[in-house]
Amino acid sequence: MRYCPYCRAEMMEYPIDGRMRLSCSDPQCGYVFWNNPTPVVACVIEYDGKVLLARNAKWKNDFYGLITGFLEAGESPEDGALREVHEEVGLRGEIISHIGNYSFFEQNQLIIAFHVIGYGQIKLNEELSHYKLLAHEEVQPWPRATGLALRDWLAKRST
Repeated sequence: MRYCPYCRAEMMEYPIDGRMRLSCSDPQCGYVFWNNPTPVVACVIEYDGKVLLARNAKWKNDFYGLITGFLEAGESPEDGALREVHEEVGLRGEIISHIGNYSFFEQNQLIIAFHVIGYGQIKLNEELSHYKLLAHEEVQPWPRATGLALRDWLAKRST
């Protein structure tokens, strides 16, 4: 960001709260670009006793992941999770538990993960190209982002 979105003065880096932060150069404006993480909900969906993983239509590789989406203004994380389940895979959902919160530094996101039981018939929206249902013992979590939530959920199941 080169110019302040409020007064159009040039943005500069200044030490604020012990960190260098991009801020408006006009001292009367005072705008600071905090660059706070964006909240994202993620769902480990159990459907007919299996774990549902989906492939995003834009992904070039054969990776499958959890159902995720951005939290909308005025929406609770729980409501956002159930909305995403319905929008992306056409299922009604029931939140069983909060799995945890995870930093996804590469995308500047905070992931809020839930265990959800899905009901109904799977119907993918245009964002997804395919899905698969895996037995719990077949699921292999990946080493970052939503994979950490999946890892933690699997670990809780085995105790």
